[in-house]
Amino acid sequence: MKREVRLTEKLLLAGFSFILIFMIVQDWVPLGSLNDVYAIAEDRTTGELITVTLVGFVQFLILTGVVLYFLGRRYPFLIKLWLIIHQMFIFVGALFAWWIPYFFGYGAAERVERYDQMFGNTHSFLPPMNGIVPNTLHTIFHFILFICILLTIYISITDSRKKKSTVVSLDR
Repeated sequence: MKREVRLTEKLLLAGFSFILIFMIVQDWVPLGSLNDVYAIAEDRTTGELITVTLVGFVQFLILTGVVLYFLGRRYPFLIKLWLIIHQMFIFVGALFAWWIPYFFGYGAAERVERYDQMFGNTHSFLPPMNGIVPNTLHTIFHFILFICILLTIYISITDSRKKKSTVVSLDR
């Protein structure tokens, strides 16, 4: 059976690919002003960094693998549901870690010192609010994750493939 891969599926895979790369390099590879691997290494042990990297990477590796497996085919309902819910949980974690403290101040006091140490020397295009500012790299990650969620919802809703119409001949 020939698969018809939709543009939305290609975009979702591109988003997941970026996130996979982000998960690998964010804490390990110096990216100029986008990250500060030395400050992160001062805050976390090597074991913690490995654990955080593996947890994030493996999650998106599984998500990517599932999308690759069903690429161009109909996604089962439970797979659609899991793809959406899993990404939403990650996004909600990002909201609570970054955006709610940033915009509303809830939990910001506990994060100010640590975020300033780990991300204070990184690039950000947003103004500081409530003592913190999401850096550019995390902002891009969160934006792409949000786009991936929207793409997954779109793929799930529009997953009805062109059904091959069976032509029944009444001629004998």
